[in-house]
Order: sequence, then structure tokens, then C-alpha cells
Amino acid sequence: MNLAIFDLDNTLLNGDSDYLWGRFLAAEGIVDGDFYERENQRFYDEYKAGTLNIYEFLRFSLQPLADNELGSMLALRQKFMESNIEPIILPKARKLLQKHRDQGHELLIITATNTFVTKPIAEALGIDNLIGTDPEFKDGRYTGEVSGTPSFREGKVERLNTWLEKNGYNLASSWFYSDSHNDLPLLEMVTHPIAVDADDTLLQHAAAKGWGCISLRD
Repeated sequence: MNLAIFDLDNTLLNGDSDYLWGRFLAAEGIVDGDFYERENQRFYDEYKAGTLNIYEFLRFSLQPLADNELGSMLALRQKFMESNIEPIILPKARKLLQKHRDQGHELLIITATNTFVTKPIAEALGIDNLIGTDPEFKDGRYTGEVSGTPSFREGKVERLNTWLEKNGYNLASSWFYSDSHNDLPLLEMVTHPIAVDADDTLLQHAAAKGWGCISLRD
């Protein structure tokens, strides 16, 4: 099976859904604005620098799911999709997805962003297969903890290998599109690694390796 794998934030989207969700919650008054904005920016800067402690970030980012009633968070997520996400879905990304569909490829999004945020984004992109960081859900509510291995850096490799085994696929004919050097462990595994509007570290690595480099920005 030909498998086309896509990072989400700053790859298929012209922005970072995790970061934007934090800013949205602050704007909606769900979290303390000044503190949340400051910490959200710090974690985002650490992510870009490759120094992010994923568990520290998840304790921060998943807490609002535990602190608020599920129904209200679902309503906020719908508003977030309409106001913040749909405008940043890249038209060229939709065309790229369709190109792989037309070739009969299986499509998969793999992202460090939690699945509460990313599930409706994958649905909007028409992609059934999603690997994201899973928030723990018990007794009808989110706990604020992470369930299983976060889908980040080497964790993406672990989570993908589990998914491949479960679904009977392999990477013998595979693509992975990403903007971030944080995804180098997975980019090294596929047969067609593609850097998309890449950060400087990934761009240099891709050039040295002879990988494809594309832009999905207008």
C-alpha cells in the first residue's frame, strides 16, 4: 500500500493549531489571558528551537479540557474551527491531498497536537486516519493528563509503527510531508521525505540528503 503521511501544523495549515487554540481560549476568557499567552508563546518558541519538554507542555495545554465542561469545550472547538482553522487551510494543501487520493494512496495525518483539537481538522480535510497526542478521558470527562505516548519526535515513530502493525501497512512506498526539524526521526524512515516550507534546520538537512523541498504557501 502506498502511504502518504502529513504533518499538520505549518504544513497543511498556514499556522499552528495548538498555539492558536491556546490564544483562542485566552481570547474567549476560558484561561487567564496574560499568563496563558506568555506560557503559550514560550512553549511555541521552545518547540521551534527543538528544546520543548512535551510532558510539561501537555500538562499546560490539556488542563483547560479538565477544568471545563465537555459540552462547552465542544462548542468552543466548533467556533475555533470556523474562525481560526478554516481560513488557514492551504488551498495547495488540498490539491496535494487530492493528488495522492487520485493515485489511490492511503492518507494519514500525524501530529503532536492533541486529538481533541485535530480530529475535526482531519475531518475537514477528508482524512480518516489521524495519529495525534491523545488526552486521557475517564468517566465522561478529560483528566488533563496524556494517554499513552505523545505523538512527538521519536514518539511519532513509535505511534506510527503501532498504527502500521495494527492496519497491516508498511513504509515500503511512503511519503512524509513536514515543515519541522522535530520530525527528522520520521522523515528518515520513509521512502519519499518531503520538506514543506521548512524551518532552517530541516531545510539544511533536506539539502544535504537530497530530499524534496516544496512550498504550499501562495
